[in-house]
Amino acid sequence: HDGTHTTAISSLYLYRSSSPSDPVPGVYEPSLCVIAQGKKLVMLAAESYVYAPAQYLLASVDLPIVGQVIEASARAPYLSLRLDLDPGLIGTSIIESDVTTASRSVPATRGISVNRVDPGLLDAVIRLLRLLEVPRDIRVLAPLLLREILYRLLVGEQSGHLRRIASENSETQRIAQAIQWLRQHYTQPVRIEDVAREACMSASALFLHFKAVTAMSPLQYQKQLRLQEARRLMFGEALDAITAGYRVGYESPSQFSREYSRLFGAPPGRDIAQLRVGSTSSTVAV
Repeated sequence: HDGTHTTAISSLYLYRSSSPSDPVPGVYEPSLCVIAQGKKLVMLAAESYVYAPAQYLLASVDLPIVGQVIEASARAPYLSLRLDLDPGLIGTSIIESDVTTASRSVPATRGISVNRVDPGLLDAVIRLLRLLEVPRDIRVLAPLLLREILYRLLVGEQSGHLRRIASENSETQRIAQAIQWLRQHYTQPVRIEDVAREACMSASALFLHFKAVTAMSPLQYQKQLRLQEARRLMFGEALDAITAGYRVGYESPSQFSREYSRLFGAPPGRDIAQLRVGSTSSTVAV
């Protein structure tokens, strides 16, 4: 049936939709997303990424995005998977793969990309999926296939993109640290200097690299987190708009309503009512 489905492999999720979806905000954590059928649009700030079968989407940091299934039907439903990426396992795979790279600092680049799926990567992903049919094999074979998938990514066109997830000294990893701090403190007033200190960067360097990775400023990122959490509180915990706004750090109900409407396309009350009518699409698609 439609929706996101967990699997016996803890880092693997499957998604199905039998119709195009509304735009749904969410947060992409470091992950590999592959489509088997249909088409997906992902929006990061003002940028759009469309991917389909024979392509994969790679996210290297936590990114607030808007996802929308744009091609799906009852006869040919949208089918996709998401594989969460563990930085520790990536680091181990880099060492084991013995694929050397220059030690110089690599500039931060956008934390999301769409790429072609090469035959080796596709074969490894299919074999991982087939493991779900033989549960007794998962404990032994899943770790091996996860390492193979990481290896295929490491020798592919997005090798540098993946390495930045695991490299403690990369600009991307410093931005990832800043993002984690923002996710823990998004309800509080935030100064750029505070975030920069957490990332061990100057304020100007943080602003430059943060925007290079996320397509938005740290304060814009914080705003996205606040509004998405407020939406979850109203939909999932039945809080009213004023209470939800205060809970996520807004001091002005009118400012909260204005910024909420700008992101979600409707004032809080109307948006939540619409969500309850079509609740199957209230979680972001893989």
